[in-house]
Amino acid sequence: MTRTDPTTPSPRARFRKGAEAPYEDPSRPVEERVEDLLGRMTLEEKAGLMFHSQALMGPGGEFVEDPEQVQWGRPMRETIEQRHLNHFNLVGGAEPEEIAAWHNRVQEVALGTRLGIPVTLSSDPRHHFTENWATSAVAIGFAQFPETTGLAAIGDEETVRAFADVVRREYLAVGIRVALHPQIDLATEPRWSRISGTFGENADLTGRLVAAYIKGLQGETLGSHSVAAMTKHFPGGGPQKDGEDPHLSYGREQVYPGGMFDYHLAPFLKALEAGTSQMMPYYGMPVDTEMEAVGFGFNKGVITGLLREKLGFDGIVCTDWGLVTDNDLVSARAWGVEHLTPSERTLKVIEAGCDQFGGEACPELVVELVHAGKVSEERVDVSVRRLLREKFVLGLFENPFVDVDAAASVVGTAEAVLAGRLAQSRSVTLLKNADAVLPLAEGTRVYVEGVDPETAAGYGTVVAGPEEADVAILRLSAPFEKRTGPISQYFHAGRLAFDADELAPVLAMCAKVPTVVDIYLDRPAVLPEIAEASAALVGNYGSGDVPLLDVLFGRQAPEGSLPFPLPRSMADVERQRSDVPSDGRDPVFAFGHGLAYRPREGGAASS
Repeated sequence: MTRTDPTTPSPRARFRKGAEAPYEDPSRPVEERVEDLLGRMTLEEKAGLMFHSQALMGPGGEFVEDPEQVQWGRPMRETIEQRHLNHFNLVGGAEPEEIAAWHNRVQEVALGTRLGIPVTLSSDPRHHFTENWATSAVAIGFAQFPETTGLAAIGDEETVRAFADVVRREYLAVGIRVALHPQIDLATEPRWSRISGTFGENADLTGRLVAAYIKGLQGETLGSHSVAAMTKHFPGGGPQKDGEDPHLSYGREQVYPGGMFDYHLAPFLKALEAGTSQMMPYYGMPVDTEMEAVGFGFNKGVITGLLREKLGFDGIVCTDWGLVTDNDLVSARAWGVEHLTPSERTLKVIEAGCDQFGGEACPELVVELVHAGKVSEERVDVSVRRLLREKFVLGLFENPFVDVDAAASVVGTAEAVLAGRLAQSRSVTLLKNADAVLPLAEGTRVYVEGVDPETAAGYGTVVAGPEEADVAILRLSAPFEKRTGPISQYFHAGRLAFDADELAPVLAMCAKVPTVVDIYLDRPAVLPEIAEASAALVGNYGSGDVPLLDVLFGRQAPEGSLPFPLPRSMADVERQRSDVPSDGRDPVFAFGHGLAYRPREGGAASS
């Protein structure tokens, strides 16, 4: 980036004293700047770069400096100034202008350090509906789209690219420069709790859509206009034993009973072709394979042998969060190496070929390994070069700050919000439509449960009970087992079938009045009884009432196709091989199923 007016100090220069060093000169080649800065760094500063920790924001964009209020690690200022970290994952939702203001305060601290290396801020998805502090934040102020499975239900690359471009623009406005997504694991195990973040079970569909996603985030090449993609979870999460997630010790095993490792790897080849800047391996520990039975972040055969050497990836590899140390909530996800000390785990991650430790803040472990002669400083430099290079390419040294006042006008624009609502409508999947009950006529007498009555009144005549209604509309969610652990309570896992107590009121309603049932498919629900009894059945992947009602009343056509089958029974689910797509017998609805109807003439989707 060239300064248009050399007499006007750059934003960086206002916080830096003394003569400009070569690495601070934007006219020099990136590689030259990297080598100049690398040569000035102490071992402690280099080690700090190798950690990508969580960050919490205080109310109104303030720092959380009280150690008693910091849930993980240490207060922000101390972490930057004394531990030399400058990669952070912002945890939790907040208003865009608050994030922007907080981001600028973080950068001021970073620019005040000895070398003034700017912070790289990252985020899990925050443009959808899922609220899980370990994986995603519900959209607050940001445009809201269906979950990634909903984008897969639409199945259109241009829609995905446009969505990712919205993410890019809105992230840039608040200072987020690395997306901890896309997640391109394949949903071949129906019980897995992270299916909603995927593009479904099909490798070809996922490969097409991830390429569009990465191009939307990064552009044709990575640059100052980009948000870097950290594609996950290499070499493919999804085939988790019994569908349990490896965030938790009882879900650590990853299995391939159908021998489909290459099928799960295939979307990552498309991500590499699209130029993903970063890659994240999963927690999972492969068992009963030729691979070493350790979590993929510790696995040299997978990271160096496959990703680096065979596939030629020279970008950043950042582990998933929390592989090394215990914290107040969970033990380290050191699957297969639980017996090793934190120092030994750190060594194994470095030897595997990773560059950065996600969710950790213990650079002293790297320093100690170098001093002990177990890791060379040259090996540290290999990773630090990659990390510095991305900061330079993203333009963080030239423009570390964002315009706080502009954030509110750039994020959540009317155009972006409308695009999100339209995508919610388009992704709705029409599974059954007996006697063409849908679309409903405007003014139809409706009884609603799970739908805001005031919203529904804009479409039909809302009545007090089913006996007064022409049609009932019920909104449900896919079943799951409620768990109570500090992590497990946020993951929908276990059974997919409705139990008798859950089914009874739904079936009773269907017996009283023609009933339209909508189910949120964050996982593939087992619903043969509801499919039989309902007059119409639709699935959504994250939708507000308005986008759904637009479809039900014919203002917008349903365009979705199932990105995974809906199984007939839990017995069938339990028989399936976890790594094989569409491995069930006689599903209620197969992969790709989706009926359609035309919008009503003169109907217009709500804005």
